[in-house]
Amino acid sequence: MKRNLEFTAVIEKEENMYVSLCPELDIASQGETPEEAKSNLIEAIELFFETASEGEISKRLHNELEITRIAINV
Repeated sequence: MKRNLEFTAVIEKEENMYVSLCPELDIASQGETPEEAKSNLIEAIELFFETASEGEISKRLHNELEITRIAINV
């Protein structure tokens, strides 16, 4: 039985490509557009869940993740 899971996707431009990262699983991908980078990341995460053992999933999964912005004086 399949279930819906939600993860964070951080997408940033690096030179002429976009890099996407799922910090909860430490999985990354890339694409020529933000949409392609996101789509490729989804595919990489789905492939991970299809092939990884339960032990590997629990070892890599970081459930307590906080995304926030910080301010500094420079």
